[in-house]
Amino acid sequence: MLDIQPGQKIHVKVVKQPMAEAAGKTLRRVLNKDAAVKKELARLADAREKYYNPTPRGGRLYGGRRPKIHPVKGQAGDEGTVIATMDVIRDLNSVARFIEVKAV
Repeated sequence: MLDIQPGQKIHVKVVKQPMAEAAGKTLRRVLNKDAAVKKELARLADAREKYYNPTPRGGRLYGGRRPKIHPVKGQAGDEGTVIATMDVIRDLNSVARFIEVKAV
């Protein structure tokens, strides 16, 4: 159990590579809430929208979408600063053995 209060700013660092795919997804979900990562995700979304090039097929637009790129992989060494909400605290408790958390 981590000693985090809701509304507190925390710094999360991944110190151990999670072996389970679900744990990696959880870490990605938490680290995507960092302000710098949000900015990068918005930039990548604009780039994907800019190069959206569907082709008509059967009278409808088909395909042309670029896949989403994840700037944070949830691997050892990834870090970010997030605000501890209840969902973040719950997620961090489930992957506590892979992370290091410090209050900012």
